[in-house]
Amino acid sequence: MFSYPNETPKVGMDRIDTSLVALRRILRATDLFGREVQQSAGVTPAQFRVLQIIGETGQATATAISSRMRVTQATVTSLVDKLVNEGMVLREKSTRDRRQTNIHLTAKGRETLAKAPDPLQQRFVRKFSVMEDWEQAMLVSSLERVAAMLDADEIDAAPVLDSGDFKNLGDG
Repeated sequence: MFSYPNETPKVGMDRIDTSLVALRRILRATDLFGREVQQSAGVTPAQFRVLQIIGETGQATATAISSRMRVTQATVTSLVDKLVNEGMVLREKSTRDRRQTNIHLTAKGRETLAKAPDPLQQRFVRKFSVMEDWEQAMLVSSLERVAAMLDADEIDAAPVLDSGDFKNLGDG
């Protein structure tokens, strides 16, 4: 069978379509989860992740949150500012080191953590954790490759499954 050099064989197109459908499903799941968290808890998934990190020990610094979420300190500052404005966290100077500011949950922040739905990434973590080591490595490699194919491998992104948190930081 003759094909032109720029034509993709049918088998290739089926795989391309299947890949694009899988990507679309992932994006759709993150969008739906983001809306669910926003409606039930009143925060974005990234803000919720900040609350979770602070809630693990009762306090955290912006540097620690930035490191855990693998985003810039400026991103964390913006997220924390919004949580402070909503009365979910507060900033206090450390009693041990006055140069350091600790971020604490308020009662409203604890309540928000309690009423939020099961985070999408926690569902992923539970299922990923039971995979064989080789499967995990293969999946990570494949996802990194997809990110590179979309020229997204250098985008500042946290391990939070939501598609809109960081592109809309100025929106509240």
